[in-house]
Amino acid sequence: MSKIRPLTLAALVASLALAAPARAAPETLNAVTAQPAAAAASGFDGVVEAVRQTVIAAQVSGAVVRLDAKAGDAVKAGQVLLQIDARAADQTAAASDAQVQAARASLEVATREYERQQQLFKKNYISRAALERAESEFKATRAQVAAQGAQAGAARTQSGLHVIRAPYAGMVADVPVSLGDMAMPGRPLVTVYDPSALRITAAIPQTVAAQMAAGQLPRAELPGLAAQRQWVTPARMQLLPTVDAATHTVQLRADLPAGLDGVVPGMFARLWLPSASEGSSVRPSLSVPLSAIVRRAELTGLYVLDPQGRPLLRQVRPGRVDGDKVEILSGLMPGERVATDPQAAARFRQTTP
Repeated sequence: MSKIRPLTLAALVASLALAAPARAAPETLNAVTAQPAAAAASGFDGVVEAVRQTVIAAQVSGAVVRLDAKAGDAVKAGQVLLQIDARAADQTAAASDAQVQAARASLEVATREYERQQQLFKKNYISRAALERAESEFKATRAQVAAQGAQAGAARTQSGLHVIRAPYAGMVADVPVSLGDMAMPGRPLVTVYDPSALRITAAIPQTVAAQMAAGQLPRAELPGLAAQRQWVTPARMQLLPTVDAATHTVQLRADLPAGLDGVVPGMFARLWLPSASEGSSVRPSLSVPLSAIVRRAELTGLYVLDPQGRPLLRQVRPGRVDGDKVEILSGLMPGERVATDPQAAARFRQTTP
């Protein structure tokens, strides 16, 4: 039986070092300190409205025989949107024009007769009474021509009401009729709005309205847009001078800047006003970079560094997003350090003994 030679301590350490897998050096984590969020603000739900929106209704009756507009179309001022059957109105206008021509012919005859009577009166061939009768007939015929002309103009105007045109350049919001439908006076045909002038309208309590400073602009939030485009600074604000008797609220209007893509009337919006309770003892919310948020199934958390600098995953409750910052409502204390790169923090936990 062979005798086993004992290993020296140095040889044992060397063999263990060769057998153990090499451990990667932990990477350096980038972290930020949780800071108090911006000044506390109160949000009030509102809706996006068009400053200029027109519901074009029919002024005459008839079937819709032409429909050149549909919802979402961009139209120019004066562009034809739809047309109502105008055959009867066109015939009436043509008859009125014919009556005008007949009246003008009668006026020419009366004018020449009046001129002859004037010449005969100068030569004392007729009496003054005969001249006055010719003058009266001339004036009556001239008045008849004017009346026929006005009637023909009214007929042409009535005929023109059968063609519906865009009152200004804008977007078609709604077309509640179809080809062949019967248009009646007062029935809505097309809704057009100007997309270059939009505003947010919200109802705020009268106590909040009384504390608003002059010239103070709220912040507008449009949750329906992408995160980086949700926050907008209104161009102008208007606080209506009346209070709703039922809800005791005041209507606040905030004009949006022109050229906002994806913003249309009817969108949900929110206006944020600085909170008046500056002396409140409630702990202010904290703000961290949006990139630090970790989402795993139903868990929303942050990698918070302990006193030794090791990242620990902690569940938090996030609030509103403001640009590249997110509000943390609970789960984080002021002064705690948060890893800004969750993937790097996860790798750090795996490589740290």
